[in-house]
Amino acid sequence: MIRPRWQALKPRRDLLSWRRWDQAIAVIAAVNLTWVAVDLTYIPLRNFWLQRNLYPVPSLPLMVPLPWLPDITPVLDPLKGIEPHRDTEAYLQAYTALDRALQEGGSGTPESTALLERQAALTTELMESNPFISSGQAGALEKFKNRLRARTGLESARESASLLLSPEHLERSPWNQERQFWSQQILPLVKSNYWRSIDENGRPSDLSWRIDTPFQLLFLLDILLRSWRLKQRYPAIRWRDALLRRWIDLPLLLPFARWLRVIPVTERLCVAGLLQLEPLRAVISRGVVALLAVELFEVIAIRVVDALQQLIRSPQLPERVRGLCSYQSSDLNEERELIELLRLWLPLLLTRVGPAMRPQLQAVISHLVQQSLDQNVVPDALRRLPGLQNAESEFSRQLAESMVTSVLDLSKGAGNRIGQRDPVLESLGSEALDRLWEELAHTLEQGPVLSRSQDLLVALLEEIKRSSFRQIRDQGDVDALISELDGLNFSPGVPTPKDQA
Repeated sequence: MIRPRWQALKPRRDLLSWRRWDQAIAVIAAVNLTWVAVDLTYIPLRNFWLQRNLYPVPSLPLMVPLPWLPDITPVLDPLKGIEPHRDTEAYLQAYTALDRALQEGGSGTPESTALLERQAALTTELMESNPFISSGQAGALEKFKNRLRARTGLESARESASLLLSPEHLERSPWNQERQFWSQQILPLVKSNYWRSIDENGRPSDLSWRIDTPFQLLFLLDILLRSWRLKQRYPAIRWRDALLRRWIDLPLLLPFARWLRVIPVTERLCVAGLLQLEPLRAVISRGVVALLAVELFEVIAIRVVDALQQLIRSPQLPERVRGLCSYQSSDLNEERELIELLRLWLPLLLTRVGPAMRPQLQAVISHLVQQSLDQNVVPDALRRLPGLQNAESEFSRQLAESMVTSVLDLSKGAGNRIGQRDPVLESLGSEALDRLWEELAHTLEQGPVLSRSQDLLVALLEEIKRSSFRQIRDQGDVDALISELDGLNFSPGVPTPKDQA
């Protein structure tokens, strides 16, 4: 008894275990892809991970804080060889001491005045030495200067720093207000600077391979296990072919171009049933196939027409026609197939199709006979006699019926005889076809018929090619073709027996 489709077999325990393994590896591969994405984008996005603030529009002071994100800089900075820059670190330490002194004793104490002068000198030195260049943060210094100018309204950043860090200014503006400006707009720019070490090859230090290597070893083990499973299923397959079946997993083992891992990771998630991309794949493939179908049909149509034109233009056309004769062909199967095809279709046309068209044939012949009588046989004077027109119609009908009956009876007899295997008839038919090709070739060789026919046929094919190509271009809209496919696939229609089953 056939098992219903909905009553599926329970998966074997070993297959279920391998499926769990594949799902676990797919999840691990997704985690590794996430790590690769963070690792590849860490240096350009280090300021974001350091401050965890999002600026949707960089030209506007609009900030979206994201405090729920973890601070990963203490973990990834050592892997990338990133250390605090000496100049900016000294600037931050000096600011911390200044902030402590101003909060404890105010701006009027000698200690605070000395620290303010020192901080102003460090700010000027920071703008002159520009330590942000080494880390590629040159834009941070420009933001630093612009914010100082915007705070004071002066054109010089150095004068703005001297004014903001002067005791006179702090007497007019309390340090609590100024402190918010420095801590929120200036210090984050200074903290974004760093120093990155160089390895022995002259490249920036990068130790992220220490985290990536265990993943690669696990992926290598999984590839070997998959190849072994394939070898167990198909013992005749070679190990090399089994390993090549997993060519899509190659990016998982490469230490470079790691962004290509998105391909094997997506494939593993889909195979494991953790990600459903079949609808997206169907939409993309349908659009690509529709576009390729239009282009491919254009190329094939043009190539076919060009081949026909070259065949027609060939001066050996009569020889090609004569080569269709049976005695010219080296393959006798072609001649037999043509004879068998005629023996199959001629009886069908003469015994079935012809008799079925008896009323139409009688009407056509009757009309032709009556027109011939009206024009050539009956004078105009006798045509006015009463009853003569009816007599002509009856005579035409009877004559047409007799002619059609005689021809159809003859065709039935000929069709029945052709349907029977007759060696003599086959020989005569073969001789008739050979004579046809010979006469046609001889006619083409005589006079200007060949050249004139070639010119006309080539011109006809050229017009067909241009009109067909233009029509394909007019109707070749891929969007319209996809809409038509959607209409065929999703429009409600009459349910088929298969749908009702």
